[in-house]
Amino acid sequence: MEFIEYIKELLTMENLLEVLEEYQSFGPLPGFLLVVLEAFLPFLPLIVIVMANAAAFGLWLGFLISWSGAVVGAVIVYYFVHKLQRYPRIQALLRKEKIRKMMSWIERHGFGPIFFLLCFPFTPSFLINVVAGLSKIKFYQFFLALVAGKMVMIFTISYIGYDIISFIRAPIKTAIAITIMLVLWFIGKKVELRLQLSGEK
Repeated sequence: MEFIEYIKELLTMENLLEVLEEYQSFGPLPGFLLVVLEAFLPFLPLIVIVMANAAAFGLWLGFLISWSGAVVGAVIVYYFVHKLQRYPRIQALLRKEKIRKMMSWIERHGFGPIFFLLCFPFTPSFLINVVAGLSKIKFYQFFLALVAGKMVMIFTISYIGYDIISFIRAPIKTAIAITIMLVLWFIGKKVELRLQLSGEK
């Protein structure tokens, strides 16, 4: 736990911008790899990484770097879990009640819930990728929902990160951004609760 807290403290907006500037000879690769890595290590601050990419590379390039990294990372997790379903540790996941409920819900509804959940920055995307990989949902359904959902979420965060200075200097902009983030968090939690209740039914 101390290591995770240390990593979170280390990956601040200021530190990430310094890292991206230091390794600018590698182009967008460091920013891309950080987003891919977050798919495997969900304790990494995705929001901060995406904002740093937008601030360092500009809105559109920063968005494309983060979006492609998030999609690639999620697909790798999906395939990794899907191919290793028979292993004991993966089977242990299947016995967890929350996982079984989410699998059942996703299998019944397909594209919709995955897209909707991935639109929000505070939903557990790692868990969604794992559950999708364990479920019987078709890959193309998962992929389309992933691409579309991450597009919405990553662009929203990138837009704030790209113009972060104006958000800091303009209290109204900051208040609106915080309100939007809180609303997204609230909706995400409500959807997660509905998902659990649907699984119980």
